[in-house]
Amino acid sequence: MSKQILEIPYGTQDLLPKEAAVKRSIEQKIFELFRGHGYEEVVTPTIEYLETLMTGTSRTLEPHMFKMFDRSNRTLALHHEMTTPIARLVSSRMKDSPMPLKLSYNTNVFRYEQTLPGRQCEFYQAGVELLGSASACADAEIIALAVECLKSAGLSDFELCLGQVEFASGIMEQNALDLETKDYLKSAIEGHDIVALEKKVEELSLSKAAAESLKNIPYLHGGKDIIDRAHTFALNERSRRALDNLSEIYRLLEVYDVADKVVFDLGLIRDFSYYTGMVFEAYAPGLGYPIAGGGRYDHMLKDFGLACPATGFALGIERLMLSLKRQGFHEDYRARDVYIGYDVANVDKAIEGAQRLRSEGKVVELALSAQTEDEARQSQIDKKYNELIYLSN
Repeated sequence: MSKQILEIPYGTQDLLPKEAAVKRSIEQKIFELFRGHGYEEVVTPTIEYLETLMTGTSRTLEPHMFKMFDRSNRTLALHHEMTTPIARLVSSRMKDSPMPLKLSYNTNVFRYEQTLPGRQCEFYQAGVELLGSASACADAEIIALAVECLKSAGLSDFELCLGQVEFASGIMEQNALDLETKDYLKSAIEGHDIVALEKKVEELSLSKAAAESLKNIPYLHGGKDIIDRAHTFALNERSRRALDNLSEIYRLLEVYDVADKVVFDLGLIRDFSYYTGMVFEAYAPGLGYPIAGGGRYDHMLKDFGLACPATGFALGIERLMLSLKRQGFHEDYRARDVYIGYDVANVDKAIEGAQRLRSEGKVVELALSAQTEDEARQSQIDKKYNELIYLSN
């Protein structure tokens, strides 16, 4: 029993003071960028009704959710991502707000996962949602903001993979595939299961050219020339329009001066069923899952009763912290400036002095009981303060 009360649940973690300081510093930098781009913070409940969180999303996510029952026997769940709660919030309480609407958040989210470094069942996300604009300019702003967030946190070595879900959908449409086959192929592409993809394509009665168009989707990864190569497979308006959209977004990212961090990945579909256009994920070397990701989801708010185009992204704080650590980045901690000790006759002066120094912006710790000067100096050393002030008669 004594051992159990010291344990924490699977997939959770404690953050010690230095780790918490790094987390807070990253969040502050990110939110300064969010505010600078006109995004206003919102806070939604940690617990929502399960049917709310399932609206517009794939039911395959339900087994990964933390669920419970309220006193009316309705099923509740801890939020597993933030796009759906914000869609619910906007549709119910902000539908008359002037558009486009720019919202940001910073919260902990919950999802059953196999625990790995940087991948927990409880984790922290910061992100934005831009609602009310279907333009490539809106998508470009979201992507540029994601890149700027990673840079402002101190991350230098990373790559943002940019895709468009309508490209793969268009390729499947031009080959007249049935819904079951489309779902299977999308699942194989999403899971990077090339063997399953090629095996399934071989089973279909397709021409060589049609089969090649499907098999090549995961390999369309790289620079601007990938768009030209992809055009050779795009034979219908849907897939060509998706490529034109990516070209325009990329042109705007060049204006933002962040295109050097962006590569195309037309096999990128992402794991949420609500994406309708541009999608992206950001990766750092040595981390096998994305630090940040997002995309366009124009249909979700319609499911909540408010037809409205939308785009956004989320950034994993712990994943970013891990990537920064692996790249040798060290956060500059705020100095611990002054430790104040005193004898029994000088507690009032010590308090007044501590308050004066704090008003000047100093980090000051005041002894909570009288000490000898040697004891105070040892406390200063143990607590790593730069200076000792000792008050005595």
